[in-house]
Amino acid sequence: MRFEGKIALVTGGGTGIGAATARRIARDGGRVALVGRRREPLEAVAAEIGGMVFQADAADTPSMKRAVGEIVSSLGGIDILVANAGGHGFGPTIEMTDETWANSTRLNLDTAFVSARECLPQLIARGGNIVVLSSIAGLFAGPDAAGYVTMKHACIGFAKSLARDYGRRGVRTNTVCPGWVTTPMADEEMDYVMKKHGLASIEEAYRLVTKDVPLGRPAAPEDVANAVCFLASSEARMINGAILTVDGGAGTVDLPTLAMVD
Repeated sequence: MRFEGKIALVTGGGTGIGAATARRIARDGGRVALVGRRREPLEAVAAEIGGMVFQADAADTPSMKRAVGEIVSSLGGIDILVANAGGHGFGPTIEMTDETWANSTRLNLDTAFVSARECLPQLIARGGNIVVLSSIAGLFAGPDAAGYVTMKHACIGFAKSLARDYGRRGVRTNTVCPGWVTTPMADEEMDYVMKKHGLASIEEAYRLVTKDVPLGRPAAPEDVANAVCFLASSEARMINGAILTVDGGAGTVDLPTLAMVD
């Protein structure tokens, strides 16, 4: 019950990593405020865990300001922010429109910035902490994904700035960088892989994209949630500004040696 007495705000809490994190926090005794743009998936998760739903756009200041005010009024405060909301930003730079670039910025970076800024007064007052969800795309570059790669790199820089600026005020900030995770967003990308390679199932697509990952499989959302909850807990009380990868060892692979493997 490591989150007993704690209140967590999870953005993008209706599906994937956000939903798995909300479930884990609730299982460990915490109270969870689920924030997102679509009410229906949020309510489904809230019904499972006894959480509360606050429909808001994490990138929109008035929307998040209202949600944070309602959470504080309803639950009494905020101890943990899981800045999980994110989205696409794919396509080659030469073809990327201003709209696509701006949308990637909004979905991946603005969501983290606005939600952190609005939660910080509560987190400072209560000695809370922030976990920012980035990606291994924030450490490396995938093909034709300039918007997503850039914003996930920026999320890491933002989290480091928060760790530097607010650590002395009692607020820890850390980043989790997942690799492939079996989420609805990744499933959409597997549809593309299936069509490109003539594969018969989404399972085959996941096997193909993880064939050079040392563990040879994608993560489940729960695997990432476990890492998030460790960083958000008092067990990690001396961890601030860290980057924790949950990628099955993908980031350890020496790419030029792949041709030497049977």
